[in-house]
Amino acid sequence: MRDPTALTAATVAHAALLAEIHAAAFPAAESWSRDVIALQLELPTTFALLHPAGGFVMARTVVDEAEILTLAVMPTHRRQGLGRLLLGAAMTRAAVLGAAAMFLEVATTNHAARGLYEAMGFVKAGHRRRYYADGTDALILRSTLTPLARTPAP
Repeated sequence: MRDPTALTAATVAHAALLAEIHAAAFPAAESWSRDVIALQLELPTTFALLHPAGGFVMARTVVDEAEILTLAVMPTHRRQGLGRLLLGAAMTRAAVLGAAAMFLEVATTNHAARGLYEAMGFVKAGHRRRYYADGTDALILRSTLTPLARTPAP
């Protein structure tokens, strides 16, 4: 599952599959529809990477900053390194695109995701009260990205 060559660049044609993965990974109030995903993928600053095991990451890069918009892994494939693979690939892609830092929001109650992000070098940069539909707070996390030469990425 940790094979980075299995990652493919997701396009609007993958929107229904990405929505299916997102719905399985998040509560109904937080899952994104096919249309929302397609709209994001149509933006020139957004990219998504898909793994055939049932996970994807979507991010955007603007000037020298990147943001993880969502990272979703099917529940049956969690705790197997897929989230780490997707996050690492997104960080690399963003660095190749010129980003020097990456940001994301994570629920204060999502301890598994927070552990992953901390292990990948993210630190607290802020706090959003009642950010999620259920009233849960979010932490804003930030990581510095290593500059990379501009080369093709998945």
